[in-house]
Amino acid sequence: MLFSGSTEHTIDGKLRLAIPAKYRNQWDPVRDGDAWFCIPWPSGHLRLFTEGLFKAAGQTEEGKPSLAPGEDEAGLESTLYGFAERLEMDANGRIAIPKTHLQMTGVGNEVVIVGARTRLEVHDRAKWNASIQERFLKLPDLVAKIHEKDRKN
Repeated sequence: MLFSGSTEHTIDGKLRLAIPAKYRNQWDPVRDGDAWFCIPWPSGHLRLFTEGLFKAAGQTEEGKPSLAPGEDEAGLESTLYGFAERLEMDANGRIAIPKTHLQMTGVGNEVVIVGARTRLEVHDRAKWNASIQERFLKLPDLVAKIHEKDRKN
């Protein structure tokens, strides 16, 4: 699934967020699963992955998890998977965002949902809007940086 564009939304008093129809309409339960996985990200937003992608991305190259991962991998797994929460959509396409995730990231009730290729990102609306021009101006530098990194690999 390819997520693009952005849309403004509100997290309601019960901490529910409606996944925009333009993203839900692409949903395929066989490919995408029955839920979203939400990870608070240190740069101050939430990352939402379909269940299907989250499970597939967590596979090792051999397709099997290791019982004895290295220290770095074990630390990453306990932190990343420890913070990740599985969120099922209700009949109205809403998910309940964990309060701790909102507190950790500083995301308020007024949000922008951003399509970021294989995931959705939930940003605090005021912070997102304040960063739009800077993000736009940094775009050529980011592209060049990624191309340079790819060229070296």
